[in-house]
Amino acid sequence: MTELAIPAPVTPSVAITGSTQRFPVHRIYCVGRNYVEHAKEMGSDPQRDPPVFFMKPADAVVPSEALIAYPPGTANFHHEIELVVAIGRGGRNIAPTSALEHIFGYAAGNDLTRRDLQYLAKQNSTPWDAAKGFDASAPIGAIRPAAAGHVTSGRIWLSVNGALRQEADVSAMIWGVPAVIAHLSGLFTLQPGDLIYTGTPAGVGALRPGDRVEGGIEGLDVLRNTIGPAT
Repeated sequence: MTELAIPAPVTPSVAITGSTQRFPVHRIYCVGRNYVEHAKEMGSDPQRDPPVFFMKPADAVVPSEALIAYPPGTANFHHEIELVVAIGRGGRNIAPTSALEHIFGYAAGNDLTRRDLQYLAKQNSTPWDAAKGFDASAPIGAIRPAAAGHVTSGRIWLSVNGALRQEADVSAMIWGVPAVIAHLSGLFTLQPGDLIYTGTPAGVGALRPGDRVEGGIEGLDVLRNTIGPAT
């Protein structure tokens, strides 16, 4: 057995609806500009632009009801409610027709973003890591197993302090879940434990310390978090 120089890090994991078992996280992939109206509010042409992929570290996951500290290095911290797909069977170059067979389940997630840093990265044509992949940037609710049904439509929404900010239907995604899995698996070998945040509808906006954030997708557990003070 290989002796490690330092203690091995704990594997991040996510709750599973109706189970004491947990879903271990391997990688977190995210899709940008996957709803027409959000692509427009970000200044993109959804009819022309191909899907944009970026990543977050696995340990960026945060459970529902957790307090999330306002992150450093930003004055424009945004919410983005998203359908999250949990991969249970890996593969490469997966066909859209068989993509659903690779899904373990679904959850509601929040792709937290340091928007000012993202704007700066876009202007300078530099990576989005600091804007997207920071600590606690991937809140996620419990994963509902796909055995209960695949998510192809249904209301997706987010409110801040009880005021509705984002609302759409999952069926409005430009690239549906099978297409996302097919495209992503052509770039990376997907592994069991991967999470895919599939993009957010219009209405993204700023969060401040003390805000209560709630978001959900029809048929899935509601994701609830409070924004704490900066540390």
